[in-house]
Amino acid sequence: MARKDVPETRPALTRARIVQAAVDLIERSGVEALSMRAVAAEVGVAVMSLYNHVPNKAALLEGVAAYVVAGMDLEVADPAELDWRDQARALIRAFRKAAHDHPRCITVLFTHKIETPVALRPAERALALADAAGFDGPTSVRIMRALLAYALGAQLRETSTVEVLDRLPEGLAGVYPGLDPAEYPHVVALSAELSRHDPETDFEFGLDLLITALDALPRRSRPA
Repeated sequence: MARKDVPETRPALTRARIVQAAVDLIERSGVEALSMRAVAAEVGVAVMSLYNHVPNKAALLEGVAAYVVAGMDLEVADPAELDWRDQARALIRAFRKAAHDHPRCITVLFTHKIETPVALRPAERALALADAAGFDGPTSVRIMRALLAYALGAQLRETSTVEVLDRLPEGLAGVYPGLDPAEYPHVVALSAELSRHDPETDFEFGLDLLITALDALPRRSRPA
């Protein structure tokens, strides 16, 4: 007797599956494309089915933010064995990796009102390491803001909106040979370096400058 075809079983609809679909949609088409209807189409269900797991679009955005933060490696195996400067570098690199992995979703953390505590985990980690290094409360807050601002700024630089920072010298490469060395002595001398695009080295250079400056700030105490 011929075996009848067995209908394909769809994966169970869960909040995690819905959030993953939202992440995929944002990365593919941008946050502007996100809607409950679009996510329902993404997972192949009726839009009303989503509301059993995610009450509205705001909750969906919170889920996306939590997904991105959960992907950051914010923990240190043994914090006592690491200098606070190394921990700060690790924090910013973790943020940068998450931003590279989900460049469009990372903007949700900063461009939408997110009312979930998980979005504060990077801030908590930065404040904790500044406190452990002996900085007072107000200074710890400013250090946290400086570190996260650098991480965000570095990410923005590497997006299409501000790639002009890198493209401008490159685009003018054909102009360099005709420049008057008397008027543009430094540009002419460094034209090869100006044309070189190395965002990783630029990132690490700026990070070292920032952490060196922060490390020189006054402290209430210095760890033994």
